[in-house]
Amino acid sequence: MADFVKIYEENPNPKEIEQAVKCLKSGGLIIYPTDTVYGLGCDITNTRALERIAKIKGVKLEKANFSFVCHDLSNLSDFVKQIDTPTFKILKRALPGPYTFILPGNNSLPNVFKRKKTVGIRVPDNEIALSLVRSLGNPIVSTSIHDEDELIEYTTDPELILEKWDHLVDMVIDGGYGDNVPSTIIDLTNDPEVIREGKGSLDIL
Repeated sequence: MADFVKIYEENPNPKEIEQAVKCLKSGGLIIYPTDTVYGLGCDITNTRALERIAKIKGVKLEKANFSFVCHDLSNLSDFVKQIDTPTFKILKRALPGPYTFILPGNNSLPNVFKRKKTVGIRVPDNEIALSLVRSLGNPIVSTSIHDEDELIEYTTDPELILEKWDHLVDMVIDGGYGDNVPSTIIDLTNDPEVIREGKGSLDIL
């Protein structure tokens, strides 16, 4: 049975954030709100938890395209090769916001991602997500949770999410109704290339 924790975005309660961080640190999987759809996440440093997410998604871990959720641009250099000024300006304009940016990975990536040439970086404009990452002290590896329903691609109601994911994850954070439009994905490894147009406007390019 997953814990179901209500956290208010306007002013996340540190006690509840700490409870979620404790869950992450012990290798737990959490479902949490972002500025787009709800995400399934774990601690980037916990290989066992990463393997659990890959299994749920039905992908091989080393080939999985998960996002790294950071709390600001300062920890990008931990995982990303040095970025040029035009790229940095785009990131600065867009983040925090509903974007996933694909950037060239560096040699400090966790072992399981060592073979990946690129990483997807997210800094969501959502205080719950940012507080979690800040308190954890390193990024959360994250992936969107999809719905089997053909009409609704993403589940937005936390109680329905709990019903469906109860036996697969350790905690569901209720941060209110989620959005059903995913992030805009932009590849910045060369000239900016839009991979998926989502919630984030393309005016930043």
